[in-house]
This record gives sequence, structure tokens and C-alpha cells, in this order.
Amino acid sequence: MIDPGHPRLSIVRQCELASISRSSFYRKPTAESEEALRLMRLIDEQFLETPWYGSRQMARHLRRRGWHIGRHRVRRLMLKMGLAPI
Repeated sequence: MIDPGHPRLSIVRQCELASISRSSFYRKPTAESEEALRLMRLIDEQFLETPWYGSRQMARHLRRRGWHIGRHRVRRLMLKMGLAPI
């Protein structure tokens, strides 16, 4: 999509035309860590049982199970998985 060797359009202009930020062009996304994947699996299992749990209750549940985790991280993971409490 973006051609770094284009003779007439700079990378800045190509990114503007494609409506992406220049940093998105240069930075490659990283994969989730094994710990985050484990947490996501636990969140998903609990969410199936209690779909009304938001990030605060889910963080409390995970802390009771021995995980040291804050609600903001739980919120980010839940958003990434597309989970929203009812």
C-alpha cells in the first residue's frame, strides 16, 4: 500500500492519503504475551458465567484467584476481546 521508493510521493504524503499515521507505517504490531493470553482465557471463562462483570469485578475475581492485576489492564484486555458487561 505504501511504497517507500515512490519517485513523486513522500512517505508522509502517502500516509496522509491512506489516512494512517506515519508511526503505524514504521511500527510492526507485537503479539500478546503468554501471560496476557492466559489472563484473557480466564476472563473469557468467567465472563461466560457472569456476563455482568465489568472490569472492576473481573479484576477482583482474578485477584481472589491469585493474580496481581489492576482493573485498567483487565479493561484493556476485555476491550481487545470485545467483551462488554450487560
